[in-house]
Amino acid sequence: MMSADHLTAREAAALLAFFADAGVECLMEDEAANLMAAAEMADAAPPRQERAAPSRQAPPRERPQPAASIVTAPGAQTTVPDDKAVSDARFAAESARSLPELRTVLEGFGGCNLRHNARSTIALEGLPETGIMAVCGFPTGDDDRAGEAMSGKAGRLFELMLSAIDLSRDAVGVTTAIPWRTPGDRAPTPSETDICLPFLERQIALAEPKLLLVLGNFASRMLIDRQKTVFDLRGQWQTLQIGGSEVTALVSFAPSELLAAPANKKLAWQDLLAFRKALG
Repeated sequence: MMSADHLTAREAAALLAFFADAGVECLMEDEAANLMAAAEMADAAPPRQERAAPSRQAPPRERPQPAASIVTAPGAQTTVPDDKAVSDARFAAESARSLPELRTVLEGFGGCNLRHNARSTIALEGLPETGIMAVCGFPTGDDDRAGEAMSGKAGRLFELMLSAIDLSRDAVGVTTAIPWRTPGDRAPTPSETDICLPFLERQIALAEPKLLLVLGNFASRMLIDRQKTVFDLRGQWQTLQIGGSEVTALVSFAPSELLAAPANKKLAWQDLLAFRKALG
């Protein structure tokens, strides 16, 4: 295992943060210890000669105290991601009558294991007067630390994208399709997606956006069609049936995808122009 003796306090903190972002939960030695060999050596060693201790009355033995029991909080218990968990999520989401109330429901929901490992719950708290809402995929490490969607480099690119069509970050309500960061930033499983979908749909229903911008492959497949990719869906206006109402949505690339593949910025610019035109 790497020695931290040569690191400064700042370097050690940065290294630990890197491990945490990578999903590391425990540190191990580089090589496995052969405990069997150690036990055999101990058995083969000659018995030690113990010197007789002077005779004296042994002190009274203390009665061992029972070990303190460890109580696990109900919210930290592992949940089986089955149909019941999806049904519970749908019931919990429908119980919220406002966006702040929905956030409270999410923070107390124990039916998704992602919540137990994430620092923050990402959820829309309100919609600006513009009526514009944007949904991206799942929270990154930057989002989890900041407690809001579109943070870090992706957030800065998102602000530039909005500025290019004369919009500010404050003019758009932004949320993530999944409320909690996944361990190691892996893609959410289909079961996790099914559990989180009712909460996303409830956010959209309560926000009642005039226009919805769906950003990225994950969010577009989750909301629109899981058999298609963002390349299939981008640039096309969609009419979504959510909460008994119709929501007009446009799909484009997520900023994180554009950072990974800058060549797609040309296509994203075409999508943004179409979105701007629809705003009037």
